[in-house]
Amino acid sequence: MDSASPLKRYEALAADIEASIRSGTLRVGDRIPSVRRTGESRGVSASTVFQAYYLLEARGLIRARDRSGYYVAEGGSRAAPPEAELSSQPDGESVALDISEHVFSILEASMTREVVPFGSAFPSPLLFPLPRLGQILASAAKKLDPWSTVDDLTPGSVALRRQIALRYLANGVNVQADDIVITNGALEALNLCLGAVTKPGDSVIVESPTFYAALQALERMGLRAIEVPTHPREGIELDALEQAVVRHKPAACWLMTTFQNPLGSLMPTAKKRALVELLTRHGLPLIEDDVYAELYFGDKQPVPAKAFDTEDLVLHCSSFSKSLAPGYRIGWAAPGRFARDVARRKLTTTLNTSVPTQLALASYLERGGFDKHLRKLRQTLAMQQATFAQAVGHHFPEGTRATRPLGGYFMWVELPQQVNALELHRRALALGISIAPGPVFSATGGFAHHLRLNYGHAWDARSERALATLGRLAGECANGG
Repeated sequence: MDSASPLKRYEALAADIEASIRSGTLRVGDRIPSVRRTGESRGVSASTVFQAYYLLEARGLIRARDRSGYYVAEGGSRAAPPEAELSSQPDGESVALDISEHVFSILEASMTREVVPFGSAFPSPLLFPLPRLGQILASAAKKLDPWSTVDDLTPGSVALRRQIALRYLANGVNVQADDIVITNGALEALNLCLGAVTKPGDSVIVESPTFYAALQALERMGLRAIEVPTHPREGIELDALEQAVVRHKPAACWLMTTFQNPLGSLMPTAKKRALVELLTRHGLPLIEDDVYAELYFGDKQPVPAKAFDTEDLVLHCSSFSKSLAPGYRIGWAAPGRFARDVARRKLTTTLNTSVPTQLALASYLERGGFDKHLRKLRQTLAMQQATFAQAVGHHFPEGTRATRPLGGYFMWVELPQQVNALELHRRALALGISIAPGPVFSATGGFAHHLRLNYGHAWDARSERALATLGRLAGECANGG
């Protein structure tokens, strides 16, 4: 775990600024010093300052203004939702799954552009350089070497695997190009890895709540789920995890250590190291779903648990779908000691991933535009989160709590207990608003008064009206209406 001191650096910084506000030194409307200036004066990173400012914003003490910075807010705690703090509390049993039909029935109704996409699993496609990628794709197709359609058929394009390996290297992770298998999106990578380390009837540890696609994959393969308590800021609870490992002898874990879906939690670096050490002691494979890692709001990309994998037990999976090219369906697995098995499973299922698309992405990465695009994307998402959080705090009923992730584009919202999220989903959808209700993220239908909201789409008059309507509906449900 992190430092044992009473307050972490960002908490101490937030406490000092809060004291200045409470004492009147900083008054309503005053501008808070910039992230850069505060970082320099306090000798801390920009990430630490961002965390402090997010915490103050969550407490309703400051608010962000577009392209202007942070200011002391009016209105006290109603200015923004307090952050949910408690870990989930699943019963820890190994359970069979029967959720896919329920998930489909809820989500399929939301998959049209006519609805306001608060329930979407994807950010806005308008955030990505699709015209530029299209030009590169057309050029790659024209210049395609016929032999490239059969060269490296299953592992994927050498050029693309090399570019991905270079990005691992830049983040301090030792993964070679030969250790990577290109897949049709991250979901195929995750499913291939799951098949490589389990057999029907096995149990797999997941977070609580967890991404519904993980539950669907377990159900499809005849596996059982063990839900382990997960903190909304720091990820899965390691003590509870070890107890579940000892008790149930699972075959694997499927976890998201960075900007978990739906919580948005970010496991601290020291905790990721401890996680890998724990699993290594028990010889337990970790399937690490890491599709949001590039969408961090601080000054440095979080390292994956894979960085601490000394025994090749971490099967790391990611894709470009959330950061660069939604719809291109290019993902990959770095499955450690299970690479040969994963490659064979790819060979006997989908065989290959679109060659022109792989070459186009490799060419784009070689030209060096990806990091510039990511900087703009991260800035946009961070600004949209701040605006969204303020609106949730303003429009949602008293007692609402919400997470403030340090990356990604999801916010987990806990409503008053009287609110039935499935009923709220039904009412909202009738008015053209989609949400992702909490029960779809649970093997046992838990989180009945929770929901996941997507802030990865443009904040405009339409979305503002929709969020106000959603808050009104939640208030009606809370009051028995």
